[in-house]
Amino acid sequence: MGIADDAVQVRARGWRTLAALHGLIETALERRLQADHGLSVVEFTVLDALSRQDGWHMRMQQLARAAALSPSASTRLVNRLEERGLLTRVLCRDDRRGIYTELTKAGWALLEHARPTHDSVLAEALVEAQHLPELAPLVEALQHLPDPAPAG
Repeated sequence: MGIADDAVQVRARGWRTLAALHGLIETALERRLQADHGLSVVEFTVLDALSRQDGWHMRMQQLARAAALSPSASTRLVNRLEERGLLTRVLCRDDRRGIYTELTKAGWALLEHARPTHDSVLAEALVEAQHLPELAPLVEALQHLPDPAPAG
């Protein structure tokens, strides 16, 4: 095996480790958010992404990227959340073709109620992952990531 082959193996091992950690966290979050709040992880992600935007709205394309969904999947998700009264769509004032998605008061309330559950489950899952030898180095690395630069 050459140096290039070793690099491929390291990347592949890193990707498998990242996927395993993601799976562990997502499974724990899905179970609790669904049971306690009637939200899936991706629904929570959409509500959370909207809450973090200046003006609390996003174009559909931005929302699709934030939730790692295809445009059609994000449209279906927004439709479901809109039917539940958690989101609304608003025409862009500057570009009448543009449509923004915004949190409703009910969406805000559910998000604020669900956020502590999300945060505690995430913390618990990371503690669990620290005790798994194959995931512990990645969890350790996550603890040393710099804070993201403020938007703007």
